[in-house]
Amino acid sequence: MSEPVDASAYVIAPSTGGDGLTRSVSGRDHTGAKVALNVVEERPLTIYLNRQEIITAMTIGDYPEYLATGFLKNQGMLQEPVQAVDYDEELGVVVVRTARATVYEAKVQKKTRTSGCALGTVFGDMMEGLEGLILPDAEIRTSWLYALAARINQTPSLYLNAGAIHGSVLCEADRPLVYMEDVGRHNAVDKIAGWMLAEGVDGADKILYTTGRLTSEMVIKCAIMGIPVLASRSGFTAWGVQIAQQVNLTLIGRLRGRRFVCLAGEARLARDANPEAVADDPKTARRKGAA
Repeated sequence: MSEPVDASAYVIAPSTGGDGLTRSVSGRDHTGAKVALNVVEERPLTIYLNRQEIITAMTIGDYPEYLATGFLKNQGMLQEPVQAVDYDEELGVVVVRTARATVYEAKVQKKTRTSGCALGTVFGDMMEGLEGLILPDAEIRTSWLYALAARINQTPSLYLNAGAIHGSVLCEADRPLVYMEDVGRHNAVDKIAGWMLAEGVDGADKILYTTGRLTSEMVIKCAIMGIPVLASRSGFTAWGVQIAQQVNLTLIGRLRGRRFVCLAGEARLARDANPEAVADDPKTARRKGAA
């Protein structure tokens, strides 16, 4: 078995438990024996933009300020610079304040329920903010993809500790930088968007890796964040692929072991690694052998 990756290499590493994000729950297994499991905590977080309540999201509770600002940014609601972000842990409320008042009643009332879990809600027109958007050319090498998948999968995380959670990782070349987890993959991506906004980080030379499905909303968020490459070990939806093709986003899915599929933006991909030199995913190899 490979050695775990040193989490100190990350700008933000995932939690491994013991910080209030999980708790031990007792039960019995299929034989009737007593068992104790670490399970992920889930708590509501209400997001305000100035005086207006926008949404209540279910989240694990870490990085609430990043989640709030990232969500508002990805929904096109932050047209003004953020002046302050106030978090009340006891009330479970984040208030994002801008210089000028904002009014989004109509947008809040028009909701589209998407295929995502947890937050998974887009206000108004899902394509809003994408008109005329074409992501810049960027370099992406297959050697980077293989290195990222191996490092991310070997990083100690809340998922490995308790499961029932999604992860998203902001990467640069073959280096994972910021690893966020949450009960919904959209929450994890919004936390990354909030961190990028707070730190003034540009997405043009970045890669976004996610453990979840490559749906339309995931593609839209990635495009709005200005990130030209989105990769996942999971599969695709047709609308997600269509939008990726429209905005010139490189979309790579089913990234397991040496295998992956690219359904959009393949022209960016430099195949500089020999797949046969990469260890195959054991589950994929077993399925192939049984075919």
